[in-house]
Amino acid sequence: MDSKSKKNSPAEHFELDLRNIQLRLDNYHKTLENTKSFRAEWHDQIKKMIVDTLEYIISQTSLKATVSVKENIENMEAVVLDLGKVHSGLSEKISQDTDLKKKIVKTQGGMIYQQLFNGKIMIMIIYPYIEGYGDPKPPLNVEILRPDELKQAYILRHVEDMLKEITIWEDFDDEPRSKTSIGFASPVIMKENDKND
Repeated sequence: MDSKSKKNSPAEHFELDLRNIQLRLDNYHKTLENTKSFRAEWHDQIKKMIVDTLEYIISQTSLKATVSVKENIENMEAVVLDLGKVHSGLSEKISQDTDLKKKIVKTQGGMIYQQLFNGKIMIMIIYPYIEGYGDPKPPLNVEILRPDELKQAYILRHVEDMLKEITIWEDFDDEPRSKTSIGFASPVIMKENDKND
């Protein structure tokens, strides 16, 4: 190397400690490699394990549901547990001049195992929804796991959590439940007191 090119070397003009930048770069490259690895795990084993486990739960219990795989976007696939749609029990009158009624449909909710852009898996619970009756409740993000963290025992817990959440939705009431009446008289207590007067 001649003296002219040596004078123009950046090392002579800067005295910078680049160790932190190199550590950040190493971490960045490791993260990119993890994404490739996570995507491969999803395709090689995790997707099938999720489907098989959910189908086994359905076959061994009275849970009425279907399992499907959404593959619209490569490396952002999803496994969906769908509880289906039913008549909500509600009907809307078509007009005041007729007895004709339109049945209102209820989507019963479900669960999604969604592959994220980085290969991790997001688990979401989808709440039931009555069409035309308010806005659907946003999905509940249960957790985000690396593919190697997702085990069958977790899937069992996720299904239990889903059943708990949709049961709470179905059993909705506006007021907090309490065994004692605070600040107002219970109709039952009032009737008892009226009898004693």
